[in-house]
Amino acid sequence: MSDAAPDAAPAPSAAIIAFPRRPRETPQQRLARALTALDGALSQQRAVVAQWRDSVAQLQTSMSGLGESLHRYRDRLATLSGEVAVVNTQAKDLAAWATRHEG
Repeated sequence: MSDAAPDAAPAPSAAIIAFPRRPRETPQQRLARALTALDGALSQQRAVVAQWRDSVAQLQTSMSGLGESLHRYRDRLATLSGEVAVVNTQAKDLAAWATRHEG
């Protein structure tokens, strides 16, 4: 037979540490914590909205510059078209002259 009594519990091998619990908050404390978190979120949102507005302003500037470049390009193409038309007319006149003076 064994020396230990059958009803005896085994000796604990480690100390059990209780999980820390938050102290109970009053409704005012919970509200204050929630308002602080909300204030932080609103501050972050304000910063993000300000960055977004800056980005939109930069995009507007870029688009304006692109529009101006396209207008200049269109104007240059119109000028080139006029010059090509003049050269084309001169070429046709020269071809007609050459046809008349062929032997």
